[in-house]
Amino acid sequence: MDQSDIDLTVNGLRRLRPLLRKWHRRNGRELPWRNCRDPYKVWISEIMLQQTTVAAVKPYYERFMQRFPDVTTLANAPEQDVLRLWEGLGYYSRARNLHRAAQAIREDGGRFPETVGELLRLPGIGRYTAGAIVSFAFNCPAPIVEANTLRLYCRLLGFRGDPRSAAGQRLLWKFAEEIVPSKSPADFHQTLMDLGATVCTPTVPECFECPLAPTCRAFAEQIQADIPQLPQRVAVTELHEAYIAIRRRGRYLIHRRADGERWAGLWDFPRLSISEENRSREKKQIADLERGVADQFRLTVRIAERLTQLKHCVTRFRITLDCWRAEYSGLREVTTLRDAKWVTPTEFANFPFSMTGRKLANLLLDETTARP
Repeated sequence: MDQSDIDLTVNGLRRLRPLLRKWHRRNGRELPWRNCRDPYKVWISEIMLQQTTVAAVKPYYERFMQRFPDVTTLANAPEQDVLRLWEGLGYYSRARNLHRAAQAIREDGGRFPETVGELLRLPGIGRYTAGAIVSFAFNCPAPIVEANTLRLYCRLLGFRGDPRSAAGQRLLWKFAEEIVPSKSPADFHQTLMDLGATVCTPTVPECFECPLAPTCRAFAEQIQADIPQLPQRVAVTELHEAYIAIRRRGRYLIHRRADGERWAGLWDFPRLSISEENRSREKKQIADLERGVADQFRLTVRIAERLTQLKHCVTRFRITLDCWRAEYSGLREVTTLRDAKWVTPTEFANFPFSMTGRKLANLLLDETTARP
């Protein structure tokens, strides 16, 4: 695709801006962070929306804003409080980076950065997020390429290549730079993002409802179903693991996951892998789990009962998680568990867990509250 092809689409899009504005007045989405010029609120919403749907983000955003209404409040909060409010959104490095970036802003005098260059120096802020903050909060022209606009741009240009490749990224960011207007860039970007989310959808796009159809090469060639090129499917690996809820005098052992581990910073129950040959052999599995707890966590326990089985996915892994209750029967020393604590089920609410950890915590709490 050469520059003349890009120029044709750029010029066509410019001619259609009045139709685009008219469409957005009628069809724009109402979102809690919309029409907001507070860079802090724009930043929080953009980080939450990474790899998460708008519907899922709304209640989290509102709770987060109530607890951390400004960057100083966020910077001064304990990381555990931030993770607790983030619990369930996943990709917890986003929350840890938010906290670190807020602290960096506080240490720099509390002024929120106003340029793409300044923003890119903060943890967790990439080219898209920096452009979104500059555009939406400060109404300055900056290019934006995210999931919805990436799909829209590929179809407008008729780009059949891989949009995630280096060449694809260069093309799309160049196009984004050329189309962003100097006047009202925030409204322009919100319009394109809404159009991508509601009309130029991944499957069955509503092309006859699209104000940009007259300049869309994919629509002209009827290849919109083939664009953008989908990422190559990654093979799913099946894993079988076990949670061990270790009880001692009404309290259960939890520990904080270390940096570099999955769910770093969150609290969890001791977790072990189950060998393939023992997945269907309960007695053998119990014996192996008791040895595993002794070897890995320096604890002597007796597996008492299976509580439940949970299934969940993490990136390319599909995990079956057997949850067992174990009775503590001796302690050598807890040297391999970070920040280990014995807590009652009613205290679980004070700690941020992964989604599966919270499910087991709630099951144990329900047991406690159901007793007469």
